[in-house]
Amino acid sequence: MTMDRPSYNIDATNGGTELAGETAAALAVASVAFQESDAASALLDHAKQLYDFADKYRKNYHDSIPDASAFYRSWNGYGDELCWAALWLAKATGDDQFIEKAKAVFSGRQESRSALFYNLTSDTQYLDLLNVYLDWLKSGATYTPEGLVHLDAWGANRHAANVAFILLWAAKHGIDGEKNREWAREQIGQLLGDNSRYERSFVVGYGQNPPERPHHRSRRPTPQENGEYEDDRQDYVRNEVACDYNAAFTAALAALVEIN
Repeated sequence: MTMDRPSYNIDATNGGTELAGETAAALAVASVAFQESDAASALLDHAKQLYDFADKYRKNYHDSIPDASAFYRSWNGYGDELCWAALWLAKATGDDQFIEKAKAVFSGRQESRSALFYNLTSDTQYLDLLNVYLDWLKSGATYTPEGLVHLDAWGANRHAANVAFILLWAAKHGIDGEKNREWAREQIGQLLGDNSRYERSFVVGYGQNPPERPHHRSRRPTPQENGEYEDDRQDYVRNEVACDYNAAFTAALAALVEIN
């Protein structure tokens, strides 16, 4: 690329709670995943440091990095990221102080946070919040004619994979097991090409008639709400791919492999 690619930093004067909090959560997760390795201790130490920074210097990151406002603004504020980081630190450390910190910034939204709260506390209020969302997802959400859940026009398949993973997690933890597994399996199957209407995989380079002109480099273009799809590189709303589009899709695949 020949364009300018400036870099930015956050510090005590120019805080960025979303960035520090989300990174703290990622490092805490990594410390759990690699808990038997030499890296686990360092990962957890840095997760705590970043969380402390995020909590102490609370500020929306786009106020410190104005260039991010146009496309990557933090529309819901930093509470979600701060809550997420505290929950994963509670998971990684077993220290209940992080649960209390998470409760202080929990908005009552975000099914992933409700799921992790329930996992950590066994408090049924969080299970109830999760089930309200899962019930709506199955009976109140919008679907394409083929039966693929369509939660947003922009990168709809990303959201289908995200919620599929949450339902697989719920099933693993005894929450409406068979129904949640089957719903998630059907959604991921459609993304992989198990769909009579499209007769195509939505995974670049995989399966039958996959997309050949994605707006970026990796995975998962998306059909419209009415089920129509055009393999157009200029369509950054429905034919874009990105790292975050891949994340829960990969997790959902891993969950299905574990089940099978």
